[in-house]
Amino acid sequence: MSLNLPLQGVRVLEFEGIGPGPMAGRLLAGMGAEVTVLARPNPRLALAQGGATDNPLREGKQVIDCNLKTPEGVALALARVAEAEVLLEGNRPGVMERLGLGPTECLARNPRLLYARMTGWGQDGPLAAAAGHDLNYVALTGLLSLSMRPGQQPMVPPTVLGDAVGALGLCFGVTSALLDVRAGGPGRVIDAAILDITSMLGMIAQWARARGGLGGPGPSVFHDSPYYDTYTCADDLLVSVAAMEPQFYALLLEKLGLDDVDRAQQNDPRHWPALKARIAERFRTRTRAQWCALMEGSDVCFAPVLSLEEAAVHPHNLARGIFRQHGEADIRPAMAPRFLSPR
Repeated sequence: MSLNLPLQGVRVLEFEGIGPGPMAGRLLAGMGAEVTVLARPNPRLALAQGGATDNPLREGKQVIDCNLKTPEGVALALARVAEAEVLLEGNRPGVMERLGLGPTECLARNPRLLYARMTGWGQDGPLAAAAGHDLNYVALTGLLSLSMRPGQQPMVPPTVLGDAVGALGLCFGVTSALLDVRAGGPGRVIDAAILDITSMLGMIAQWARARGGLGGPGPSVFHDSPYYDTYTCADDLLVSVAAMEPQFYALLLEKLGLDDVDRAQQNDPRHWPALKARIAERFRTRTRAQWCALMEGSDVCFAPVLSLEEAAVHPHNLARGIFRQHGEADIRPAMAPRFLSPR
């Protein structure tokens, strides 16, 4: 039995921006929503998103050109607002109001509308009107500091932790509010700030910090332990290990041939530097492929550190259909989560 996508029939109107707003629309479309994009004529916008033609963030959407700086464009937008259940916009605070398309005007046309606003800093606060990007928002949450090793500068994968998390959080807000409005509740404004959403998803990190596991003066399991780190192999490629539980740690030592290491001292930071040096030396004795053959698929908690191109052809990712080869160099991730029929 095939299942319908869960947002089938939901009508979404997207005022096209860059980054997390269009990504949120793409995620909703991937879950079955009918997404109509009002695209403003702006060559710089198209360049920022990789070109207007064959744009992956427009996949599954209907695109209509609309100049919101003209009365005709605003009239077209308001007509579409009247038919929509969800409105997505990603402008700086105040831009939609100046266009005559703010929440007041749109909810007057459609009282049950969900007016979803995607920003970096939020609709209010001292930074609300300032420009920013993914890296800045993650920095202000405190979470960027967690990627920093002693003596090194922090960095996170570009656009993933801020923009993509913001898009996913906006979709969470939309679908949550949709349940209420379809049960008879009123329309509302959804203030989805990348800063807020990224901070919220740092709750486990904050919990670890409160218990001395992160950000304090002492050694951290996530930064200093020998069993949670990446290591360089003989061919200069990298692997990752995260053998935190005692049984996984014991298996890691077994596969590394370190039988003389006292398993009971796993969480004694006094022994970490010397053991980490030994493990690093051991990983240098074989290629990444050889270590994968020995450890991948076991309970070591192991994975190779892959490039984006390598990830697209890894056997596990291929088996699950995680990526689609859209063109010679165009790799597109599939929608997630997936929905399965009960057995």
